[in-house]
Amino acid sequence: MPSAKKPSGPRKFEVVFRATAEADLFGLYDYVADQSGTEIARGYVERIEKTCLALETFPERGMRRDGIHRGLRILGFERRVAIAFKIDKKRREIVVVRIFYGGRAYEHVLLEPGLE
Repeated sequence: MPSAKKPSGPRKFEVVFRATAEADLFGLYDYVADQSGTEIARGYVERIEKTCLALETFPERGMRRDGIHRGLRILGFERRVAIAFKIDKKRREIVVVRIFYGGRAYEHVLLEPGLE
């Protein structure tokens, strides 16, 4: 009896967005829409989401920021956005915690309780 083939390539993680990250995206959409229009805002937010979803196959991107919170990573996006996420290897999840725009001092926000 032939053995079952194992899937080739990297094992995938599921990407989940915390409510705070979703709120960040909605806020970012509103801001960009006010400044540049809804089409540009939609495209920008879609590119951010696509970047987050791409973490499912290569989750260990970005810079580790254990000094802020153990296991936290920050991934830059188009020089203006910082995506804060954690890898939960046990659950095979990438948890997008927050999405910061425009050089916001995210370190202070991420030091607040409740990041777990």
